[in-house]
Amino acid sequence: MTHKVHPKIFRIKDTSDWNSRWLNKKKFSQYLKEDFKIRKFLAKVLKEAGLEKIEIERFPGKINIIIESARPGLIIGRGGEGVEKLKRKLDEILPPAKEGKGEIKIEIREIRDPWTRANLCSQWIASRLEKRVGYRRCLKQALSKIMAHKEIKGARVEVSGRLDGSEHGRRQWLKEGQLPRQTLRADIDYGLAQAFCSYGVVGVKVWIYKGEKFE
Repeated sequence: MTHKVHPKIFRIKDTSDWNSRWLNKKKFSQYLKEDFKIRKFLAKVLKEAGLEKIEIERFPGKINIIIESARPGLIIGRGGEGVEKLKRKLDEILPPAKEGKGEIKIEIREIRDPWTRANLCSQWIASRLEKRVGYRRCLKQALSKIMAHKEIKGARVEVSGRLDGSEHGRRQWLKEGQLPRQTLRADIDYGLAQAFCSYGVVGVKVWIYKGEKFE
């Protein structure tokens, strides 16, 4: 059987870094559980804000949450009101200060061009599928918009499930340009999303190759 490896974890420390950056052997399970809760909450609340990535850094007495988004204005709100609301909600989710919770700091980073990020591309395809747009049209449009950028060397877009409500599930994909998935120095961005359609769940995967990275 085929052994599948996540493109990001395959290249950790070569072309990419961990999304959670901290080390605590005594409270490892507690902090890991907290990170899952933070990501789940933010993904639910900021669903319409074009959420691309959530990075968590922990320091003594401080938690730094970095949110990369295509629509940062929706997160920040008027006069930073949105960020303050997020902080209050996260204070309720995380354990009290006596158990090791530190001050929460939220940093918002804007993504200039969403078509160079695989997560945002997969989310766009999923949203179109939920609006009953044909999957072939979605794949062709997404691939053409991704490949319109000069820095993109190659891309692959894929959907799988009961496409267009067919009786049997299947996988369809389109590819253009280079995509060396076994090369460690290849800078490949990978995105996964799900479209919840009336006939079932359709999985969406996007690979974007941006060239090779050298130390």
